Amino acid sequence: MRAFFLLLPLLLPLPAQAAGLQVTVDGIEPGGGAVYVTLCQGGLSEAACTLGQEAPGTVEARTFVFPGVPPGTYAVAAYQDRDGDGRLGRTGLGLPTEPYGLSGGAGRRARPSFEEAAFALREPGAAIRVRLARALPRR
Repeated sequence: MRAFFLLLPLLLPLPAQAAGLQVTVDGIEPGGGAVYVTLCQGGLSEAACTLGQEAPGTVEARTFVFPGVPPGTYAVAAYQDRDGDGRLGRTGLGLPTEPYGLSGGAGRRARPSFEEAAFALREPGAAIRVRLARALPRR
């Protein structure tokens, strides 16, 4: 009976541990504007993308680390702010005018959806890659 009580903690489910997420952004246009990366949960709206980071766009690829992210379903959105206004520039029709990218390559042929960009974060030390590209040719 004593052995059962010693093994009991091993049989109980463990609480979910926070995971770290490493996001590598490539396709940065060197010498122009900061790169913004945000972690989204449940949607791609500004309200759903609350955990973000920024870094200078001085190299073609940059890695961002998000420590202590709870397990769940997420999407990553990134863009390079070429004009320095702190927002992803858009045309009157809503097409991005600055380099942008989403996890899973979502949004390249149609309006992006969270489901297309989503991935499950379960393990500590997960890593994903997001490639920035332009929807329209550079002016």
